[in-house]
Amino acid sequence: MFETLSEPAPDKILALMAMYRADDRPTKIDLGVGVYKDARGVTLVMRAVKAAEARILKDQESKSYTGLAGDPAYAEAMIGLLLGAEAPRERLAAVATPGGTGAVRQAFELVKMARPGGVVWYSEPTWPNHVSILNYLGLEARPYRYFDEASGEVDAAGMLAALEAVGEGDVVLLHGCCHNPTGANLTGADWDRVVALLNAKGALPMVDIAYQGFGDGLEADALGLRTIVAGCPEALIAASCSKNFGIYRERAGLLVALAADAAGAKLAQGNLAFLNRQNYSFPPDHGARVVTEILTDEALRADWQEELEQMREGMLALRQQLADELRRLTNSDRFDFVARHRGMFSRLGLTPDEVTRLREEHAVYMVGDSRINIAGLNAETVPVLAKAIASVI
Repeated sequence: MFETLSEPAPDKILALMAMYRADDRPTKIDLGVGVYKDARGVTLVMRAVKAAEARILKDQESKSYTGLAGDPAYAEAMIGLLLGAEAPRERLAAVATPGGTGAVRQAFELVKMARPGGVVWYSEPTWPNHVSILNYLGLEARPYRYFDEASGEVDAAGMLAALEAVGEGDVVLLHGCCHNPTGANLTGADWDRVVALLNAKGALPMVDIAYQGFGDGLEADALGLRTIVAGCPEALIAASCSKNFGIYRERAGLLVALAADAAGAKLAQGNLAFLNRQNYSFPPDHGARVVTEILTDEALRADWQEELEQMREGMLALRQQLADELRRLTNSDRFDFVARHRGMFSRLGLTPDEVTRLREEHAVYMVGDSRINIAGLNAETVPVLAKAIASVI
């Protein structure tokens, strides 16, 4: 049987990781892997996570299944985080998933069930796994313009012009905040225009929000998502706890469906539970239980938010330092956009040849499209990176 299989296309980031590990130069810098790291290059367990896990270890009496949709308390806590106190709860259905990727996959599965033959539109560029999953499921996928390479900013006018081609019943995939891979975000006015266009076209928005709290803060980062929920009759939301809770390996995600009414929400809930049953039956619970413990305990939540804010401010400081250093070394404002971007990623606008030279000549590892993980830097390595970039452009 296995001889009939073909080799899957290699994952570029995994290949980059292997090259980085094999490099014995002591000055090497890893800017490729999309995980948060502190100044020592360590992805620490957050204080509130450790405290919540200790409490769970002490008090938990069973490891039995929670249910096809996961623990309802987890969904309630996450919906509050994502949508706030004004969430239209009677119109919402939700299921726990194995990470944000699981939420994205289940959302696309639901789209395939509900709208066979429909088109899913995605930003150009987007997280590569979006397109990979769409292709695997056989869903038609089309890109829409999003990022202007020359300015390093969102091309909002180009985006809206491209979305004029969206048809009734199509799905438009949007990044809730901290766009991956560019770091360039829509403004509040942009979100308003997107809502108006989607409603006029009869299209369904799907929001992937994986970095809430990493950009401008927990509430500000939810602005776009809440604009969608307030203004659209239906929507899909794929959320991840990997980054803002630092529980990558625990795989805690949530898929939320916004329906036009309570009857639609009930129908969506049943189908989401059905999809969970088909793919993995019961979702993992440990990470979800940690998140629930933190979000429902005043002291733990306050400590978590304090540490998350420190992480966010640290990344902003690194962004500003890198932009300032590049301005000084290049005597231009070419890279000023780095300070305006938000989240872990920015796309620098370097050519593939320049990216290769950075790796070969300076031991700087980044993805071929020049996406860098800001959290892979610290105050000491920023000048090293800036000098290397200035030497190859």
